Amino acid sequence: MKIIRKTILLVGFLSTLQGISQEILTKKEALEITLENNFGIKIANNNLEVANNNKSIYNTGFLPTATVTSGANYSNNNQTNTPQTGAATSTTGAVTKSYNASIGLNYTLFDGLGRKYNYQQLKETYNLTELQARETIENTYLQLFTAYFQIARLSENKTNLDEALSISKQRLLRAKYQYEYGQSTKLELLNAEVDVNNDSITLISAKQQLSNAKRGLNIILGIEKVVTYNVETEVVFNKMMNLEELQQKTIANNSTLKQNEKNIAISEFNIKVNKANYLPSLALNTSYGWNQNDNENLANAFQPKSTSSNGLNAGLSLSWNLFDGGSTKTKVANAKIDLENQQILLEQQKVTINNNLKNTWENYQNQLFIIKAQEKNVSTTQNNFDRSTERYKLGQITSIEFRQAQINLLNSKTSFNNAKFDAKLIELQLLQLSGDILNVNF
Repeated sequence: MKIIRKTILLVGFLSTLQGISQEILTKKEALEITLENNFGIKIANNNLEVANNNKSIYNTGFLPTATVTSGANYSNNNQTNTPQTGAATSTTGAVTKSYNASIGLNYTLFDGLGRKYNYQQLKETYNLTELQARETIENTYLQLFTAYFQIARLSENKTNLDEALSISKQRLLRAKYQYEYGQSTKLELLNAEVDVNNDSITLISAKQQLSNAKRGLNIILGIEKVVTYNVETEVVFNKMMNLEELQQKTIANNSTLKQNEKNIAISEFNIKVNKANYLPSLALNTSYGWNQNDNENLANAFQPKSTSSNGLNAGLSLSWNLFDGGSTKTKVANAKIDLENQQILLEQQKVTINNNLKNTWENYQNQLFIIKAQEKNVSTTQNNFDRSTERYKLGQITSIEFRQAQINLLNSKTSFNNAKFDAKLIELQLLQLSGDILNVNF
């Protein structure tokens, strides 16, 4: 017996030492790693950068365009010049060289305000992309902590299964001694062995689920992390507002609703951009050019040997598409329909999100009640198990009755554990719906 006790103490010490040496991945650390490495967040940030480039003044048409052109030509021809009076003259290998260079500046002075509305539309598109990036981050928050708390849930369940297996092993050891000394039957020993085997199998399965969950978390973290780390299992609930305040906050901050509002603004500017085609456009064109022509071995003696010119040219051009076959009218009509659809979609989303909020709020309240009830169950089953343990040692109850008390305790702990983490996940859903999930300190 002394050897067995020493062995148990040694195993317990080694287990404690191993637990201390394992890394603890805190919620704060997990969030920092995710924000830096998550693939979806990286893509969202890149999309935001593209939208920022698109709303730059370089993409609006407000700046002029400048071009530089230059060229050179060479010709070698045989020429015959026949005047009205006199004899014809011929030249072989008459060489002509020409050079030109110019710089031009073009600027649209007025285009029916199309550029103005397009620029405002691009800014709203950037704001929309910013909201989409925010929604991606919110969804990643929810995915991260759903995975994180799932690991915490499985860790707690594994701890309970470890305790159950330890109790079953102690019972098996007791059954062996009792059988060896003739105090119990072979059936008692076999039942104890079966229970140890079943508990071992359940524990192995729980460990596998835990490892799988940690690998799943690695995907969200965006890194490859060895799955030997532990997580924080403590659950702290945030102080939630009442339903009416949550509804007001949801209407004001929900990412989906904010995105639809931006889509409405974009559609309104799209109508104005298309209407700009009804108005004329005025453009300024200016250039400075230089030309040089050199002639050699000319047949005509009166033709100049060399000419050059340079100077400034400027002009205004006005264009007005009086009728384009109805293309602009069709575009404007379709843009108005698109605006109406966006407005209808916004109303639909308000109803849907408000309904989801009410359902989630009710689930949350029910889950908080379940936590209290399950906590009482744990206390009751623990008390029952403690008494059953004493009575089992005294031989007042059978091993089957003791096993049932053990199973009841394990089930109540598991149910309480699941209720606790289920409530936390529902709370996170409430925070996401109200647009407040990014402001929570974990």
